[in-house]
Amino acid sequence: MEKSITSKCMKSIVVAIDFGTTFSGYAFSFSQNWGKVYTNHWQGGSLISHKAPTVLLLDSKAEFVSFGYEAEDKYATLAESGAHKDYYLFQRFKMILHQDEALNRNIKCKDLSGKQLEAIKVFSHSIRFLKDHLMQEIEKCIIQEAKEKVDLEYVLTVPAIWGDKAKMFMREAAINAGIKKEDLIIALEPEAASIYCQHLQFEKEDLSATTMEAFKPGTKYMVVDLGGGTADITIHKKAEDNTLEELLPASGGPWGGKSVDDAFMKFLRDLAGDKTMDMLKEKGMEDYVEICRTFETKKRTILPDKNSAVTMTIPQKYFEFSKECHKVKDFKEIIEKSSVCEGKVKSLRGKIKWENDLFVQFYKRTINNIIKHMDDLFQEKQAQDVKIILMVGGFSECALVQKAVKEHFTQKKVIIPEEAGLAVLKGAVYFGHVPQAISRRSARHTYGIQTWPPFEKGIHPESKKIVMNGKDRCKDVFFKYVQKGESIYPGFKKSQIFNTLGVAKDVLECAVFISEDPNPLFIDERGCRKLGILKIPLNKGNKTSRGEMEETMIFGETELRVRAEDLFTGNVQEVTFDLLQE
Repeated sequence: MEKSITSKCMKSIVVAIDFGTTFSGYAFSFSQNWGKVYTNHWQGGSLISHKAPTVLLLDSKAEFVSFGYEAEDKYATLAESGAHKDYYLFQRFKMILHQDEALNRNIKCKDLSGKQLEAIKVFSHSIRFLKDHLMQEIEKCIIQEAKEKVDLEYVLTVPAIWGDKAKMFMREAAINAGIKKEDLIIALEPEAASIYCQHLQFEKEDLSATTMEAFKPGTKYMVVDLGGGTADITIHKKAEDNTLEELLPASGGPWGGKSVDDAFMKFLRDLAGDKTMDMLKEKGMEDYVEICRTFETKKRTILPDKNSAVTMTIPQKYFEFSKECHKVKDFKEIIEKSSVCEGKVKSLRGKIKWENDLFVQFYKRTINNIIKHMDDLFQEKQAQDVKIILMVGGFSECALVQKAVKEHFTQKKVIIPEEAGLAVLKGAVYFGHVPQAISRRSARHTYGIQTWPPFEKGIHPESKKIVMNGKDRCKDVFFKYVQKGESIYPGFKKSQIFNTLGVAKDVLECAVFISEDPNPLFIDERGCRKLGILKIPLNKGNKTSRGEMEETMIFGETELRVRAEDLFTGNVQEVTFDLLQE
């Protein structure tokens, strides 16, 4: 990642799309000068930012209308006349992919009013908008004669804690959005951020000694990537060759900025009642959207000052509907009777005022979850001597989060880089140019396949004995390929030769399983589940009961890859590995 390193990308431009829970954006750089990254500026009212809200507006036929700030504004305008009911408004929908086990390509997500639509359409519309928008920006940077020669490598970011199904879902959505399969790679968000921070040492000359220490070969550090939806935490080590090694599998949970939003909206609902909030969404949707937008700004500016108060403008309809539902003349009566206010909330002239120590409670559970998980990781053997915490992601810019981490981990050095909220986006561009920057990854699961070896009395349980083709075999055996926590390099291969045991078929199907146990014995053990089905085409001209196929699984990359070789013909092909089938 030094300045002297040339881009390894064969394309002329690398484009990164950081598809976030609350905000999304893109960045790009040219292979000839890949360290200079260009980002876009989005404008929403008086606010100018490097990212746009991840908000999608579709019409009644689920056709694209707008995205980002424009979608919010358009929907609010429609809501003023009640016309919004014929539209879909999707926001914070990325978190639907966090439920990896239940994920399939037909899963649906709800819009703001509760209407459902296939999630793949929602993601594809959003990615297509970002793709088309970035193409317009790139064309502004290129002289007319060179436009026909432009070829792009797309990098799409995903949380490292996501499973293989979620990664495949994002890939399919991107392909549906018009990105060619061969032009697309997946980047893991904490890895991208870590690469960005390593690159800073070659771009900045005024870094502190503490920051420079994190860039020395041999140094270990914890990467805490706090985004809008998730907390993605792992341990990296800078190797002697300046690459990065992942020492622990990424872990975390749904502890991003969205969980603070949820706590705030729960407070408003608990204060005014379910009926009030339902009325607001039904009769005052523009005001509901305004509350969400106002809090998004407010939560980023809150300071850990116990003596200050937090005041927020609340749309009038919230007060009006509250009084109507509670049958009172003054909103103050509702506050006085509410158990959630604790005597620390006031209303005045269209505003609600909280004492600081009550307002920060909206952050408490989220911050506590982050701190506890970091504590747990520091108990792991690989993290015993880690002295540095690197905080990245938009939510890491929150002063309350920073203060909590620094006060709890007093013996650690906490580094928060400049533009922490753009670390993933810019780092994803760097990753597209130098994917070899990550030299080792730690397996998140134990991976294996289902096999039926010859039954061995005294070793295999009798309950697992079956007869196949006249021979005793043991069913449901977990044949391990990679062990959870195993350090593997990108492109690490494990192969197995299969013989068809049943009647001749055109396709050999093989189930792939994952387990949280390092050494599972059988596929039906607790903590073990089927990841997907490998479908290996057989040579139609060799339909014997013992057609031999060598199946190779390729680990250590951001996505799991599989290929198969027909040992009769020598043909090698990528294997269909469908993880999203219901």
